[in-house]
Amino acid sequence: MKTLANFSRIIAGTMTWGAWGKKLSKQQMITLMNHCLEVGVTTFDHADIYGGYGNEEEFGNAFASSKISRHKIQLVTKCGIQYMAKARDNKVKHYDYSRDYIIWSAERSLEKLCTEYVDLLLLHRPSPLMDPEPIARAAEELLKSGKIRSFGVSNFTPSQIAMLETAIPVEANQVECSLTAESVMYDGTLDNCITHNRMAMAWSPLGSYFREDDDRTRRIREALQPMKSKYSATEDQLILAWLMQHPAEIYPVVGTSNPRRIADSMKAVEISMDLEDWFILLKASQGHEVP
Repeated sequence: MKTLANFSRIIAGTMTWGAWGKKLSKQQMITLMNHCLEVGVTTFDHADIYGGYGNEEEFGNAFASSKISRHKIQLVTKCGIQYMAKARDNKVKHYDYSRDYIIWSAERSLEKLCTEYVDLLLLHRPSPLMDPEPIARAAEELLKSGKIRSFGVSNFTPSQIAMLETAIPVEANQVECSLTAESVMYDGTLDNCITHNRMAMAWSPLGSYFREDDDRTRRIREALQPMKSKYSATEDQLILAWLMQHPAEIYPVVGTSNPRRIADSMKAVEISMDLEDWFILLKASQGHEVP
């Protein structure tokens, strides 16, 4: 399957590093970046809107002070959402995929992240007003100038990607996918990634398991108990391993800022789950056997 720019198998999601979560200081961010590199996580996922349009700058300032070589990491960011925040004078949340806005947003991200290029630029969410031609013109200019290395999308359906690909190739799709949010395994989204050799990335890869206590999570918890000793693994490692077992070779974007959990996530890469165990967990999630 498609891989981009030597991305690490586990990707560090930075959404909660700043104002929308832990509000890490510059030094805490530097420490966390170095910890990620030490355990093998070299790819960092951003979006312009994270932290009310503030996360990229905070991360970039920390990165610039960290003395980490740019070639040792990969940066992903997203654009297109015009979010209602102090940093933007918007009357309503909307999407802007005009040529000028995409280029402006990408260049702003470069400035905030203190880098000359990003490894992957994603359109954050599909807009009902998307026109492939101006999007393609923007992406082609950014690719030609070297300001972005690859172009992709996030939360797009196969038909929306097909529309874009009338004008420009789409190299990746980042979607919600987990043991408790497995619909993309059935609606053609992951099939599309396999068919077109497109990189598949998953946000919220642990799903609702640690956030909710309901019939579904209780069934999953019960099913996981014997597997924890069988695979010498934690619950989060097993859920990530289940996800990565899919033939689309999904790259989980792990949103935790907890150093131990980041390190544990990398250990999930080494787990090869037995076929029946995979379906035991699917059955637990769905509440019934497969047809």
